[in-house]
Amino acid sequence: MIREKNPDGFLSATEMPLFKLYMVMAACFLAAGIFWVSILCRNMYSVFKIHWLMAALAFTKSISLLFHSINYYFINSQGHPIEGLAVMYYIAHLLKGALLFITIALIGSGWAFIKCVLSDKEKKVFGIVISMQVLANVAYIVIQSREEGASDYTLWKEILFLVDLICCGAILFPVVWSIRHLQDASGTDGKVAVNLAKLKLFRHYYVMVICYVYFTRIIAILLQVAVPFQWQWLYQLLVEGSTLAFFVLTGYKFQPTGDNPYLQLPQEDEEDVQMEQVMTNSGFREGLSKVNKTASGRELL
Repeated sequence: MIREKNPDGFLSATEMPLFKLYMVMAACFLAAGIFWVSILCRNMYSVFKIHWLMAALAFTKSISLLFHSINYYFINSQGHPIEGLAVMYYIAHLLKGALLFITIALIGSGWAFIKCVLSDKEKKVFGIVISMQVLANVAYIVIQSREEGASDYTLWKEILFLVDLICCGAILFPVVWSIRHLQDASGTDGKVAVNLAKLKLFRHYYVMVICYVYFTRIIAILLQVAVPFQWQWLYQLLVEGSTLAFFVLTGYKFQPTGDNPYLQLPQEDEEDVQMEQVMTNSGFREGLSKVNKTASGRELL
């Protein structure tokens, strides 16, 4: 009688390193979140709501990876996940996905930094992103609870991939609109230096988002297809590593410091100040001449 058994647990060779990988990445995101909160506490004078949303995203990502790691531990040791922990992981994964795309879109639109109200176009984008994220998480839960041989597994996997691409494309629109707005404003309002600095920052952010989507959605899938089965965990390593690098670069670009061009209010030009002074002086002279005429008229009477 031949009996096949994995002496190290119930996970396959592909999934065995995932427990340690997700645990290490959870610690990295937790450390990044704590460091970000310390930066916010040292620069409270220039902190906005979006900064705290970025901190919440880092902690939510860490909690999601922690529950994911614990699930793999119980699957490896007992052969099945703990239902309560699995539910907690799905909830954390849902919150993480929604916070990720909403935060990227809010930063790209300039919300809380340079404006407090979203335009109608931006509200529509957020509505699409939130609804698509709900559908994407439903598809993800269905895939996690189905075997690869199930009849609807391929359908839900294709739905997840399509919805995820739609969300990645939708979050780019606010960034593009902000870049166009700054390009138009740099040549009309006279605040060339400040607007060009913000324009450069937004272009860097646009490239960052493109690279993040490219590495986590395209390069990672190609890597998963190319490497042998025992190295399939490199796919998750690339995704989580790219996400951590994207979080760190975004925090560095939009950190609450006084010299950040994204947080600087446009200063008045010297010509505007001189014009205001001239207008004030001319108004004062006109008022003084009227007073003198009134006084001379009274003397004549």
